[in-house]
Amino acid sequence: MNTVSIPAIAAAPAGAEMPLARLFGAYLAEARSECLRYMRAPSFMLPIILFPTLFYLLFGVVMGKAEGADAVRYLLASYSVFGVMSPGLFGFGVSLAMERDGGLLTYKRALPMPPGAYLLGKMLMAMLAAAFVVLLLLAMALLLAHVTLTLTQVGALLLTGILGVLPFCALGMFMGTLIKGQGAPGMLNLIYLPMSFLSGLWVPLSALPKFLQQFAPVWPSYHLDQLALAAVGMGQSALWPHVLVLLGFAVGFLLLAARRLRRYG
Repeated sequence: MNTVSIPAIAAAPAGAEMPLARLFGAYLAEARSECLRYMRAPSFMLPIILFPTLFYLLFGVVMGKAEGADAVRYLLASYSVFGVMSPGLFGFGVSLAMERDGGLLTYKRALPMPPGAYLLGKMLMAMLAAAFVVLLLLAMALLLAHVTLTLTQVGALLLTGILGVLPFCALGMFMGTLIKGQGAPGMLNLIYLPMSFLSGLWVPLSALPKFLQQFAPVWPSYHLDQLALAAVGMGQSALWPHVLVLLGFAVGFLLLAARRLRRYG
């Protein structure tokens, strides 16, 4: 009987890397799908948009006018930070916890995709959502409250919001490795709301008891608020210490989250 010879297929070298064009395409495709998934989820986008805008409309535009232009400007910076925190914490924390429980994270690890594409997609989604919230608040401040801001101040506040979401992405990512999917929204709200109040985002720190004022620098939201206030022309301290603290928060929680993901998935 004649034997059938099957041509050998040369295996790809172990050290072969994905071409740069395909690598970029993989990152872009994952980021696009992640953004579309959340933009089409009303249960995610509506709270992120409505809470800071409604609060600013009530306390900043309607009630803040009676307190003067500085109060409206102060609340613009503070509620921008309040709105920026949400996509970072919930976009990473809740989704990561649910995807770990459902096995989606394990499935994504098995796909032939760059390992950082998953996290980069979520990070880009959070940055876009943060930018959208800040733009809405700026539109309300300029059109309804008639706040006077220069183009530089508008750009500085927008940039502060886009980059300022990153420490909260890292914190949300870390919390997503600790908690189960069903309990994630409640647990993250227990962090999100007290942190906002204790950082002076809802009321000025001077209105809080002194022993609470002393703990304000513990929270990343306090440091981001100082940068946002400086962006709108109300900063009273050096900026670089706040930038370093936020960078430390982002790197620290990112490393802790990566360690837990390696160990427990």
